[in-house]
Amino acid sequence: MANTDIGIDLGTSNVVMTMGNKGVVLSEPSVIAYNTRTDRILAVGREAYDMIGRNPDYIAVERPISEGVISDADLTHSMIREFIIKVTGRQLIKPRIVICVPSFITDIESRAVVEAARSAGSRQVYLIQEPVAALLGAGIDITKARGNMIVDIGGGTTDIAIVSMNGVVTSHTVKNAGNSIDRAIIRYMQNKFKLLIGDRTAETVKKELCNLYDPGPDITYTVKGRSLLKGLPAQVQLSETELFQAVEGEVLSIMEAVRQSVEDAPPELVADINENGLLLTGGGALLGGLTQLIKRTLGIDCTIAKDTINCVAKGTAMAFGSMTTLLDGFEQAPIYKYK
Repeated sequence: MANTDIGIDLGTSNVVMTMGNKGVVLSEPSVIAYNTRTDRILAVGREAYDMIGRNPDYIAVERPISEGVISDADLTHSMIREFIIKVTGRQLIKPRIVICVPSFITDIESRAVVEAARSAGSRQVYLIQEPVAALLGAGIDITKARGNMIVDIGGGTTDIAIVSMNGVVTSHTVKNAGNSIDRAIIRYMQNKFKLLIGDRTAETVKKELCNLYDPGPDITYTVKGRSLLKGLPAQVQLSETELFQAVEGEVLSIMEAVRQSVEDAPPELVADINENGLLLTGGGALLGGLTQLIKRTLGIDCTIAKDTINCVAKGTAMAFGSMTTLLDGFEQAPIYKYK
């Protein structure tokens, strides 16, 4: 691998980048801030994320990637370019780039990803499906005739795939993931407690209090926000049981997608999965009690990948050495016919 090769996990919530043999060199929120009067980019990543909810009217703070796909091409181009400049130090290089994409992505959406990378100055762009990248990053040997099941719970989507002999045998993608769980918490707080909270507060509550396997009423967390009745600052005590009620529907949708993927797989691969279990990656894998819930609900052993947040990005870096062997989920961008 060349020292300038860049792997990008272009996620809805975070962008993780690897470079050459350095490993992960950047992990920041996929957020960009710009001046609406001058269209000048003010900040990207963590600095832009800290502006959410605190910005004046003439400064827009946007997430240009929604539910795993690019929703604003121009802002995505600018964000990727700024991140590449940040990791390369403004060197005049034209790197090869591997970008992971959801397994359900369309050709039009793929071209938007490719164009975003090319506008940042890359000489070659490759796409790899997230489940394949996640398995590579987790150190799983996917070349053998043996089924490996991956559940990658990101911010915008949950990607589920069964991989064997370098290829994706069956896959499902649902839009129940980290962000939708945050929105469910926000709705619950509004409906039950008449308390308005923001995305960042909901995310913090999810990380601190979530227990999907054995929630109890005695463990609580103080949630602060604005009372919808009085319009003044307020706080309530939220219990593990109440939080489980808030997120139960989203989590069960993910469980159902996993069950559907197993149902669609050939019997021989299901036997492999029964023996190997499934691998959880992504930020959502860290939800408290998730592995136990999957075991109890589906009867499948479950493990969390080491360094689960950066697992997909590490897989994109490893993919540079697998270009001649990978089949499904890995394609060279120049096959697209466009200017």
